[in-house]
Amino acid sequence: MMLAVTGLTVRYGALAAVSEVDVEVADGEVLALLGPSGCGKSTLLRAVAGLEPPVSGAVRWDDTDLADVPVHRRGFGLVFQDGQLFPHRDVAGNVAFGLRMRHVPAADRRTRVAELLELVGLGGYERRRVTELSGGEQQRVALARALAPRPRLLLLDEPLSALDRALREQLAMDLAGLLRIAGATALVVTHDHDEAFTLADRVAVMRAGRITQTGPPEEVWRRPADEDTARFLGCGLFLPAVVADGVATCALGSVALPWAPSGSVTLGLRPAALRLGDGGISGKLVRSVHRRDHVRLQVRLDSDQLVDAVAGIAETPGDHVRLRLDPDGLAVLGGHAGQGQ
Repeated sequence: MMLAVTGLTVRYGALAAVSEVDVEVADGEVLALLGPSGCGKSTLLRAVAGLEPPVSGAVRWDDTDLADVPVHRRGFGLVFQDGQLFPHRDVAGNVAFGLRMRHVPAADRRTRVAELLELVGLGGYERRRVTELSGGEQQRVALARALAPRPRLLLLDEPLSALDRALREQLAMDLAGLLRIAGATALVVTHDHDEAFTLADRVAVMRAGRITQTGPPEEVWRRPADEDTARFLGCGLFLPAVVADGVATCALGSVALPWAPSGSVTLGLRPAALRLGDGGISGKLVRSVHRRDHVRLQVRLDSDQLVDAVAGIAETPGDHVRLRLDPDGLAVLGGHAGQGQ
């Protein structure tokens, strides 16, 4: 079984929110739609759900065109940013809602609810009021409710964005495990690349209503399709380089990149591409800023170029520092496979 979106366009008046998008989600696969706010990713998900009418193109499940199939008959489960739980129902009542609509017998409903609450780590919460739960617990209930009728496709629209950063990171890891245990086929919308790479088997990057690149998370991270995609994925500095025998050489030195294609390329440097250490790059520290798990540095190199770098400890502005290239912070632009349609 497979979801296939072909040539899909959604307009709001003269604005094309989604433009001629082609994308597929295979059975048991989790695909993340990743892009900045306003790029059309939520509109695309809503069109797949049947909540937004396209002006052209098709949404198919296997060989069946869903154009005339209403939302409630598509067999898709939806989880939104705020969960949209029923405040007047307890946890069990929320999870069982879809089962009640399908006239599942009460005993079977109770068994399915208990099974799902164990799966999402809320065993024994059946009688809790949802208004007494934390944000993370509420999203777990929303996920259980969406999974209860065994949907053939799960649609998640920014499901973690309303949570604080630490909880979002933990719940993303938990959700990734839950989706795989459940064997779910899912389409996840997010603007957070860490979240997308944690959850997804494949990532589709969107910009201005179009998909610019699709591929496994590691490929998209290491080899963005173009400079705009690389900037969205954290690259702030771009340098010409030559790759030979798995070593990339640029104005800042050489670094082993065994996965990079040989020849002339452009290196995209994220802040983590330059780290404090015994490297061949030297300069004067302009400022340092504490982040949650590292210190962000701004360094003026001896060549007078201003660059970002990271360190484990704070340094004193004005100090002379040495930097090294770190391959984990580098992306390579040029010679791509897997670009968007």
